[in-house]
Amino acid sequence: MVMYNFMLFEPIHERGLRVLEEVGNVRLASATDEETLIREMADIDGAVIRAQGGLTRRIIENAPRLKVAGRHGVGVDNIDLDAATEHGVQIVNTPLAVVEGVAEHTVGLMIALSKKMAQAERALRQGDWSVRYRLRGRELKGRTVGIVGFGRIGRRVASVLHAAFGMAILYHDVVRAPDLEESIGAQFMPLDDLLARADYVTVHVPLLPATRHLFDETKFDLMREDALFFNTSRGPVVDEAALCRALESGSIAGAGVDVFEQEPTPADNLLLSMDNVMVTPHMCTATEEALVEMSLVTEDMVRVLRGDMPRFPVNSID
Repeated sequence: MVMYNFMLFEPIHERGLRVLEEVGNVRLASATDEETLIREMADIDGAVIRAQGGLTRRIIENAPRLKVAGRHGVGVDNIDLDAATEHGVQIVNTPLAVVEGVAEHTVGLMIALSKKMAQAERALRQGDWSVRYRLRGRELKGRTVGIVGFGRIGRRVASVLHAAFGMAILYHDVVRAPDLEESIGAQFMPLDDLLARADYVTVHVPLLPATRHLFDETKFDLMREDALFFNTSRGPVVDEAALCRALESGSIAGAGVDVFEQEPTPADNLLLSMDNVMVTPHMCTATEEALVEMSLVTEDMVRVLRGDMPRFPVNSID
C-alpha cells in the first residue's frame, strides 16, 4: 500500500487527521514562514492550509512531490493558484463547511452591537448596574440590511434576517439571485445605492484584487450616519484606517469586525478601543461543527492522491 507524507500548517480536528493517518504519515510544520515551509516540504505529497502561512510560488517550486493542498475553509487568497496550476497541484477547499458558522456569527454581531451588549457587560462587571439607564439600543425588526456579496453565506444571512426579523434585503453581487428576489423580496442594486439606503451593511466577498479595500473612505461617506457596518469576510476588503475615521467622525454609527488587515491584529489597533465597535478574533468558524467539516478537506485530498475527482476543486488540473 502506498503511504503518503502530509504536512499540516496548523493543527486540525481529529476527524480530519484520522483520514490522513489511515493512508500516510502526518507532520505539523514547525513554523509557517516561507523559508521553514520550503525546508520541511521537500518530501510532502499533500498539505493542509489554515489561516497562518500560505502556499507561495517558491514553496510549490521546492516541493516536487506536492500533488494536492487542502484549504481548511473557503478563502484561497493565501495560495498562489497560478503557480499551483502550473505545477499540477490540485487545490481543494470546503465551501459548505463555513456557511452556517459565518452567517450565525454575523447575525450575532448585529444583535450584540445593536443592543450594546459589550458596553453593558463591561460596565456591569465593574459594578455599574445603572448603565441600563444610560445605554439605548435598537431593534432589528423591520429594518433594511444591505448585503455585499450574495454567495452561499450572504444568502444564508439574508434568509435568517428576513425570517427572524422581517428585515428588507438589499444585495449587490456580480450574479443576480432571482430565487431569493422572488421568495423573500431581495432587491438587487448598485453598491453605492445600497450603501445609501441600508441600516445595516454586511460584507461577504472573497479577497481578490478587485475587492481589496473595496470599502474605503468614499464608500463609508455614502453610508447613513445611523448605519452599522459588519465585516466577517476578509480583513483587507476594508481599509481599516478609513473605517476608523468614519467611526470617529460619526459618519457611521458602529461596526462589527471579525477579520482584520493584519492578523493577529496589534493590541494598539484603534478598533479595539472604540465603544461603538464589536470585535472578535477571526472566529466565525470556531464551532465544533465547522471545525469537523473543514478538517474533512482531507477526504478530498486523499481522493486526488488516489486519482479520483475531488468534490470541491478550486483550480483545474489537466
